[in-house]
Amino acid sequence: MPSLTLHNGNIIPQLGVGTYQLSPEDAVPIVSAAVEMGYRHFDTAQLYHNEAAVGKALNEAIKAGLVKREDLFITTKLNNDFHEPAEVVRSFDQSLKDLGLDYVDLFLIHWPVPKLYDGRYDLTWQTMIDRIYETEKSKAIGVSNFEIHHLERIIDATGFVPHANQIQAHPYFANNELRQFCQSKEIVVEAWAPLARATVLKDPVVEELSQRFEIAPTDLVLGWALARGDVIFPKTSKVARLAENAHCLTIEMPAEAMAAIDQLDKGEAGRYGDHPDKVDFLGR
Repeated sequence: MPSLTLHNGNIIPQLGVGTYQLSPEDAVPIVSAAVEMGYRHFDTAQLYHNEAAVGKALNEAIKAGLVKREDLFITTKLNNDFHEPAEVVRSFDQSLKDLGLDYVDLFLIHWPVPKLYDGRYDLTWQTMIDRIYETEKSKAIGVSNFEIHHLERIIDATGFVPHANQIQAHPYFANNELRQFCQSKEIVVEAWAPLARATVLKDPVVEELSQRFEIAPTDLVLGWALARGDVIFPKTSKVARLAENAHCLTIEMPAEAMAAIDQLDKGEAGRYGDHPDKVDFLGR
């Protein structure tokens, strides 16, 4: 499994399993099967309401001797409801309890929600540093859906650079300016929706590349993301799809294919959903 190094020296597997929109009933068999297939990176969140199921599957795998805890990389995320300092700690401790773990490998602020909490997501970040990272409850901390100005604010306020930023990035929305900023700060980029909700798989350019190089569309698009240096975790509710997603590790991306997929970028028009500055939902 290819991996990247966080700026604190910790290793993060570049391919993982995303659990967004996985019901607890589906999460257990998916995570269990993924462990058996060799996946070691699992991404969940308080917002997904499946931490207990993910933890159940992982702890059963550990107990069965299929994997050691230290060989797993487990990420969860702070819900928008819990940005107040006391709530950061309380909700994180609840996540650990639900997951059945003593620590996680990465804890992220899910959204900056700058319209809420008087816009003081920098205080949320300081709490993450003081109460989560420095107490070693999480081996690394980071953010999700943070734009350049959000990152600059928390870095300027605390002097602490996030270990990772999980952002939307795919061929239709390459998010290159933000990715380049993260790279300049040694922030690992994690790309959510790497398949552009599967729409890019039917793109005529991708279909032509697939035929020309005899590489499956999924392999091409995921291979493009890996070659760019992104961490990815395509989500699925089907066990068979886990193997399909992992197959991208076996291919060598042709330079022509990389260049052609680069050209699919639509800029801001390719973004799914609202810009992070507009996201302000609670209670989901």
